Amino acid sequence: MRNSTKSSFPVSEVAGGLNPLAKPDPQTPCLAMRPREAAAALGVSERTLWTWTNEGAIPHIRRGKTIMYPVNTLTHWLDEQATAKTTEGGAE
Repeated sequence: MRNSTKSSFPVSEVAGGLNPLAKPDPQTPCLAMRPREAAAALGVSERTLWTWTNEGAIPHIRRGKTIMYPVNTLTHWLDEQATAKTTEGGAE
């Protein structure tokens, strides 16, 4: 009879750390985010991100049904948004 207790190993350590479902190694650079990740990184709801995406207000890449938000492009876009708001606020 098999032991019915659960394994105490994290999923990423199963099979010597070669589990394809485990999260990528922290050393792997993130080049682009999926919508849920991008919304969380920006601190907005997924609905707001979809609205911005559909309006073309936020940079994104669409390949078929897949939408990705390049990290470097989003960082640059955020810098531009912050600069534009600072400039508008200072001109009044």
